[in-house]
Amino acid sequence: MNTLLRRSIYTLFATLTLVAFSGCSKDDIYLYYALKAAGENKSELKAVLKHYRTVDKDPEKLKAAKYLIANMPAHYSYRDTAAINRYYSKALEILGTGPSPDWQRDTLRQISDSQFAGITSDIISDVQVMTADYLIYSIDHAFKQWKTQPWAQHLSYEEFKDWILPYKVTECQSLDNWRDVLSEFYSDSIKTVTDPYDQRNTIYGAIEIVRNEIHSKQSAIGHRVIWEGRGSIPMRSAGTWVRMTYGSCLDYVTMGSAVFRSLGLPAAVDQVPSWGRNSEGHSWYVFPDDRGREQVTINSLIMPAGMQFYPYERIPKVWRTTFVMDREMVRYRKTAKYSYPFDLCRQDVTDKYNVTSDLEIKVDINSVKEIRERKYVYIAMAVNNDGPQWKILDYGRLKRGKAYFKKMGRNMLYIVVGFDGKNIIPISKPFILRKDGDVEYLFNEGNTKTVSRELRRKYYESYNVVDMRRRILNGKFQCSDYPDFREAVTLYTIEQTDIPDQIEMNAERPYRYWRYMTPDGSWGSISELSFYDSDGKRLNRKGIANPEAGQDAIDRAFDRNLLSNFEINQPNGNWVGMDMGKPIEVKYASVSPRSDDNDVCPGNEYELFYFNGKSWRSLGYERAEGNSLFYDNIPLNTLLWLRNYTRGNNERPFIVKENGEIEWW
Repeated sequence: MNTLLRRSIYTLFATLTLVAFSGCSKDDIYLYYALKAAGENKSELKAVLKHYRTVDKDPEKLKAAKYLIANMPAHYSYRDTAAINRYYSKALEILGTGPSPDWQRDTLRQISDSQFAGITSDIISDVQVMTADYLIYSIDHAFKQWKTQPWAQHLSYEEFKDWILPYKVTECQSLDNWRDVLSEFYSDSIKTVTDPYDQRNTIYGAIEIVRNEIHSKQSAIGHRVIWEGRGSIPMRSAGTWVRMTYGSCLDYVTMGSAVFRSLGLPAAVDQVPSWGRNSEGHSWYVFPDDRGREQVTINSLIMPAGMQFYPYERIPKVWRTTFVMDREMVRYRKTAKYSYPFDLCRQDVTDKYNVTSDLEIKVDINSVKEIRERKYVYIAMAVNNDGPQWKILDYGRLKRGKAYFKKMGRNMLYIVVGFDGKNIIPISKPFILRKDGDVEYLFNEGNTKTVSRELRRKYYESYNVVDMRRRILNGKFQCSDYPDFREAVTLYTIEQTDIPDQIEMNAERPYRYWRYMTPDGSWGSISELSFYDSDGKRLNRKGIANPEAGQDAIDRAFDRNLLSNFEINQPNGNWVGMDMGKPIEVKYASVSPRSDDNDVCPGNEYELFYFNGKSWRSLGYERAEGNSLFYDNIPLNTLLWLRNYTRGNNERPFIVKENGEIEWW
């Protein structure tokens, strides 16, 4: 962390002690130390307070100014304002030009690395750079929108303070006239809706009008949500926001929240650091509607608010980005010997999205003096980072040999870790927090039971994968002497989704035409089809299909890419196969259902690991010969992990239960 910013935070920590022995209110003490942390810039902040005491004598505005200044030390900007403005100028020259948003991203990333390296790590607390004019401008603009716009007037001051007032939406946002720029650029639609009009007069209705305009204008310039790779310096100025053509979900919902607030519409950003069974996280915006209910989105600014929120995802922790400083987090930052970089301004809203539990977990720290003395421990979940690792989600307190955590999402696998003076180490057994709130510990050191088991996947099957796999049930392999298969011989019918990698055809004689006939209602829906001769050699002949299938669809059935699919725009009567040119004997055939490419794949290299309570240990390396792996020494009720060294990033821990079933986490 930047030295000056750290100093500001440490100064704020002193308030926590002083408040306990002072007759002053917390707000007054926080304000006093914020002004002290401002150093030479204190006069600018005091000028704001004087303005609302003597010029604009609005007691609510004065209260708002005190609130913003008191929490300002936890917020920060780039120190080199001139440099970041030069970068944004270059960005405006590139955004909207060139062949694609990906090209724009890559070009700006090269500029970021070559011309502006290090700028994002050189930050300074806002109390040291804030000007009186800017803060007064921001407060006045926010109050005007709150008091005059028909959709916002019912909000209380406390709601206004949390959802609209802050002078920035994200850290390192330019202290520019973003409220004017965004409220003007994205207000065309809302201006054309005349009073009286119910939709315009409600928060939900107004946000939907504005959201549609944002989406329409962003689509017109070719925006793209970037899921992969590292981007350039984030777009965090008013000018770049209105021209932004690429970004992550967080980038888009941050921009959207800024647009909403500029119009006096309440909005905030919520974020899950990692889904319960995924290494990736997600961000979305949320707002209170006219009935006081919080409406959430599911996918950037594309979908309407209030749709069902990811009903199948497991949620360990959700954080809301706020302006108010978490004083307990300040205390943690000051006193923890190992300080994980949690955000200082965050609110735990997990219980708004998931059933949660406050946890009391048994830990083993008898031999780790550092952990016993420091009192802070951490709760973590398993993620894939070139193999299994534990990702910290939150911190907790250590009391009398037990770790305590608040608001943890249920139906999740966790572990408690601690800092031993050098490293973060596990200090509890992995445990499952079940749906009913029960805690089930894994890895019993006295348990030596093992089982022989076939493994077919390295990642759990989502509801979509299960649906796609079911679409091969009742599919048939057939051969014929006629290209239209008017006299077809059925050699094999698929009766279960776990089919062999190579299916014996057992035809009585050679045939020229061979196909896979997809079941009715499946829309074709396969990923890959192969035919083999008696030597096991993959045959490469002319692809054929029913007349409704184009050549592109046929090619996708034979391209050896498990993420491209043969699928037809009709539910029934679809098939795909090969014209061998002459009658031949096909010994084997194989079909791969549409999937996420996380099945065991022939030729890929795998290694199975188990967690022994402290680290991950190997149970054996193997190159897959078919679509499954076989291990005869798998420990029961112990955390396992199957790595694929050949390709793919999706891997999750699992356990094999006593009845042989696999439970994915």
